[in-house]
Amino acid sequence: MIMQDKMKYHTFYRPLLLLLFILSACQGEAGTSTPGATTPLPATLPAAAGPTEPPTAGPSITAGPQVVSPLGPGLVSGTDGMPWWNDAVFYEVFVRSFYDSDGDGVGDLNGLIARLDYLNDGDPAGGDDLGVTGIWLMPIMESPSYHGYDVVDYYQVDEEYGTQEDFQRFMEEAHARGIRVIVDLVLNHTGRDHPWFQESLDPASDLRDWYVWAEESPGYTGPWGQQVWHSSAGSYYYGVFWDGMPDLNYANPEVTTQMQDVSRFWLEEMGVDGFRLDAIKHLVEDGAVQENTPATHAWFEGYYDFYKSVNPDAFTVGEAWSSTAEVVKYVGDEVDLAFEFDLAGAILDSARYGRKESVLLAYQQVVAAFPAGQYAVFLANHDQNRAMTQLAIDESAAKVAATLLLTSPGVPFIYYGEEIGMLGRKPDEDIRLPMQWSAGEGAGFTTGQPWRPPHRTYDEVNVAGQSQDPGSLLNHYQALITLRNNHEALRVGDWLLVETPVSQVYAFLRTSDGETVLVLLNLGREPISDYTLDLAEGPLAGPLAAVSLLGDATPLSPTITASGGFANYQPISTLPPQTTFIIQLLPQ
Repeated sequence: MIMQDKMKYHTFYRPLLLLLFILSACQGEAGTSTPGATTPLPATLPAAAGPTEPPTAGPSITAGPQVVSPLGPGLVSGTDGMPWWNDAVFYEVFVRSFYDSDGDGVGDLNGLIARLDYLNDGDPAGGDDLGVTGIWLMPIMESPSYHGYDVVDYYQVDEEYGTQEDFQRFMEEAHARGIRVIVDLVLNHTGRDHPWFQESLDPASDLRDWYVWAEESPGYTGPWGQQVWHSSAGSYYYGVFWDGMPDLNYANPEVTTQMQDVSRFWLEEMGVDGFRLDAIKHLVEDGAVQENTPATHAWFEGYYDFYKSVNPDAFTVGEAWSSTAEVVKYVGDEVDLAFEFDLAGAILDSARYGRKESVLLAYQQVVAAFPAGQYAVFLANHDQNRAMTQLAIDESAAKVAATLLLTSPGVPFIYYGEEIGMLGRKPDEDIRLPMQWSAGEGAGFTTGQPWRPPHRTYDEVNVAGQSQDPGSLLNHYQALITLRNNHEALRVGDWLLVETPVSQVYAFLRTSDGETVLVLLNLGREPISDYTLDLAEGPLAGPLAAVSLLGDATPLSPTITASGGFANYQPISTLPPQTTFIIQLLPQ
């Protein structure tokens, strides 16, 4: 299935994308602004606190040619005819908790600029940055709440985070480093204090129909049994999440026009590369049916056409917290990608319990269901207990989960702090705590009183300490991201399961036009030597040499069969517990 879908990209989409490239280039010649022009940072920008010494070498890796991902127009900037986002590794940032530049205890855009070199310093020859090439910003628009999902002004950066100019400077600095930026766009609802809703409280207002009102409560509850009809002055308005977030009424075309204007503003005026779309499955209700309605799918088909008309290179990733069977319906002509929640749970289950069955089954289903690579892979996000917490503070299991995240198909997203194993358990504020940059007061996040105290582990779990430890979780993430950036098979290659009867051993091939990579993991907590790998049929042709890209052993080469696979292959004699080997298979 995945090979067939890739052929569709080559035979149908690629000519179309070339045309879009030409049209986009013509628009640039006509005088449209191009995001990415670099301006110097202000002289008063405070220097970021944290380690000043370069980190010591991380895990043993072998890099290939450095990927160059220009930020020019057109989806053809991706590898092997795939869209550009398949070359990206995204990093989810909660600005409030990332880095505080002015000592007021709240993270801000200038703080994020000051820490961009940690994420990607823009130097392909460097090795002391994380290497991510995409950033997802949680809500940054004006809001009265700490989290920002109850927007009151879609056209204004929240003043606690900075100014419009600060954001545009951030965009310039990110683009100068080859980092694409998407921002959270909340389409389903506004905040209760939004002027639109305040005006709609008047039954005679022209904006009354911008929200979902009823003279009497319909009486039904929400998808998880919650109250969704909220009283106000003798009437009731619908808000699926809570009364502070009234749902917009997309049966009214004026609402669609307004949110298209918002989208155009952020794409054209603020220069973003796209959006993470919040709560897409709730957009349009059909009475008591409040998720994944046909009207919701129809609306997103129109929205897809709209934002591609503004910028053919624009990208959206949707949050539809549903099963794979429901999520896949949004992808392709409604959003570019959607988050794969079933897969995220399966990755953590296999890492936690040391058995492959969960992740194997999930990937077989996902690869069969989606267009090639068109889904977002993650471990946990801002609505879930942190990955390290779910893994019972097992660092080796966290390394296994990181390997599964960053070597598998799809587009990976990393929640800030996941790379150092930050802990956090609900309530939501406690899974969105300040980033742990260093030991000592404030965890290196602020010189003032933090908006919420960092997790108690910050003296032991922080960037500064792990940067100096070659065996740290941080260095493992850095090594994996470097390999993904440098090897097209790990970014856009097909996925082929390699059979082995041992439940604790999980292996698969990633194959692209240019290379083949074998990923081999011992998920279990005991060394394993009694195993073999079998690929009944594959794309291989021998003889091949096995070259280690990650791992401290010299692998043996496979004997290739007439059907392009191998049998009874044991590349490493003994697999240590919870260990990864990444092996490139090269023609001799």
